[in-house]
Amino acid sequence: MHLITVQCAVPKNEMPKALQLKQWAKTALKRKTPDIEMTIRIVDTDEMTELNTHYRRKTGATNVLSFPFEMPDELIDETPLLGDIVICAAVVNQEAKEQGKSTLAHWAHMVVHGTLHLLGYDHENATDADVMESIEITILKELGFPNPYQQGKQ
Repeated sequence: MHLITVQCAVPKNEMPKALQLKQWAKTALKRKTPDIEMTIRIVDTDEMTELNTHYRRKTGATNVLSFPFEMPDELIDETPLLGDIVICAAVVNQEAKEQGKSTLAHWAHMVVHGTLHLLGYDHENATDADVMESIEITILKELGFPNPYQQGKQ
């Protein structure tokens, strides 16, 4: 069973419903892990800027950050913690507008993208990016959303 906690540090009208966020994450998780716990935290630009500066040494807010839980060996069989994803509501909403995408589709993409990072996928090189993007496209299609890497209104 997947236990997904949603923490909201912004007004609820700036984000999708918690149930939607959980469903998107569960769809990404079902291919890889049987039982896990993870958190999705929705934050404002100040909190995301602080996290991005501290953990990535980058200036300003970003759309999504993933923090995989590094489990001590002695707890591996006891605790199914996967980690946390943090999403900046203002950045995601602005990106959707600027990119001509539906806000809901962009949110779904950020949840799936962050969840895949928790599962160990990355896009540090072209080959890894192709693999990760292909999985994202497949999951989003399953959820009823268009390819997030195609331009234009979605």
